[in-house]
Amino acid sequence: MNLSLQYPIFGSEISCPHCRKTIPALTLTDTYLCSRHGAFEADPKTKELVHLPSGRRWRLWQDCWYRQHTHPDGIRFEIHEALDRLYTEGYRATKVIIANRYRDLVSSYLERAHPWRENIDRKTPKLYGLPVAFSPESLDEPRWEIINFSLEKEPGVPRNYPYRFLLD
Repeated sequence: MNLSLQYPIFGSEISCPHCRKTIPALTLTDTYLCSRHGAFEADPKTKELVHLPSGRRWRLWQDCWYRQHTHPDGIRFEIHEALDRLYTEGYRATKVIIANRYRDLVSSYLERAHPWRENIDRKTPKLYGLPVAFSPESLDEPRWEIINFSLEKEPGVPRNYPYRFLLD
């Protein structure tokens, strides 16, 4: 008997998307159980991991779970957390690249230049003071079907970013 058929699609154990703790699969089910966060169900059709208590969904890319957002606040919060981590590691972000699949979801939340301000690129939207670009289509780069965003960075502390006061 093939033992791999007794476990969900991600194998006998995974890391919890919330706490990163290794959690076991329940045999003969599509479920993983975290003692802290509850049950997660693996959907073999969509290859998503669904948190049963909240309905939140994750997809796996290179051994890392990426939450699949349905509301702009979720992805904005995730980007803000990543900016905070960069700052604590001694880097500053220079650009945010958001997965194209979120374009409609986040576009109305992006900062736009006002015509009365001078010397501002009016075509480049911003988020937390950083220029925003959208990824290529996921057919061109499959990772963008799963990951949510990436940050271009350079060494140094943030300069004139609206989020900086939250981090000091």
